[in-house]
Amino acid sequence: MDVSIVIPVYNEDESLPELCNWIDRVVKANNLSCEMILVDDGSTDNSWEVINELRRSNPCIKGIRFQRNYGKSAALNEGFKAAEGEVVITMDADMQDSPDEIPELRRMIMEDKFDLVSGWKKVRHDPISKTLPSKFFNWTTARVSRIPLHDFNCGLKAYRRKVIKSIEVYGEMHRYIPVIAKWAGFRRIGEKVVQHRARKYGHTKFGGLGRGLKGLLDLASITFVGKYGKRPMHFFGPLGVLCFLIGFIASIYLIANKLAHYTSFGLTTKPVFYIALTMMVLGSQLFLTGFVAELIGRNSQGRNHYLIEEKLGLDQP
Repeated sequence: MDVSIVIPVYNEDESLPELCNWIDRVVKANNLSCEMILVDDGSTDNSWEVINELRRSNPCIKGIRFQRNYGKSAALNEGFKAAEGEVVITMDADMQDSPDEIPELRRMIMEDKFDLVSGWKKVRHDPISKTLPSKFFNWTTARVSRIPLHDFNCGLKAYRRKVIKSIEVYGEMHRYIPVIAKWAGFRRIGEKVVQHRARKYGHTKFGGLGRGLKGLLDLASITFVGKYGKRPMHFFGPLGVLCFLIGFIASIYLIANKLAHYTSFGLTTKPVFYIALTMMVLGSQLFLTGFVAELIGRNSQGRNHYLIEEKLGLDQP
C-alpha cells in the first residue's frame, strides 16, 4: 500500500464527509493506493456513526473507536499500530490541513529519502492566544532538541513506515514526535511549508496558555527520557554520589575539627552538621532511585493499554 493516512477524530462529525471525499479525490488523481484510518477518540457527537456510513461507500476507510477520550497522542499511537502503508501521513480532522499536500509529502519520503517530514504552517489562521505561545515553544524546542523545525505541533506530517513502527507516542507527546524519532535514531528530518486553512466547522479543542505549560513539561520529560530512559542510573547515580560525598566530607571535617582542638562543643549544635546529614541522606535516596528506575525500566512491558470499543476494517481487539 502506498500511503496510510491516520486522522485522530474528536467531535468532528460535520467535517468528516468533506475531508474523506477530498482525500479520496487526491489519492485517485495521483494513482495512489490508500487507507484512511480514522481514530475516534471518545467523541460525544455522531462522529462514529459518520465513520460507519463513510466506510459503507468507501472500503479504504477504516475506524478505531476508543471507549473514552484518551487524547491525540493515544489516537496517533493506535493509528500507527494499524497502519500498513509505505508512507504514513497524519492530519487533523478539522479540515485546517489540506489533503492536497499528500503527494508532495509522500514524494519527499520516497524520493528525497527523509525519515520524517513535518509541515510548517507559515501562515496561520488561528487566534493570537494560540500563535504566540506556539511560536515560543517551537523556538524553545528547536534549540533544546537541535532539530531545525519551525512548527513541531503541526498535525500534517509524513513518516517512513519504519519510523512509526519504532516509536511509541503517549501522554501528550504528539507535539514532540520529531524529537522522539530523533532519539530513536531517525535523523533525516525535513520540513515543508503547508497550507493552513481557516476552521470551517466546530471550534478548537485546544487552549493557549495551558497548552503551553504542558508543552514545557512534556519537553523536559521527553528530553530526560531520550537521554536517560535506558540508563537512569547514569543520571541519578552521579547526583547521588556527589551529594553523599559533600555530606561525608563535611562530617569528617566536623569530627576532625572536634578531635584536633579538644573543644567541648557538641556536633549537633553546628548547622553544618545538619547540612551534612541532609546531603548524605539525599545522596543515598538519589542512588537508590537510580537502582529502582533501572529495575522498573528492565521489567516494564506494554506500558499503555487503551480500551478500544470497536474497530472497522481492522482486526478486532
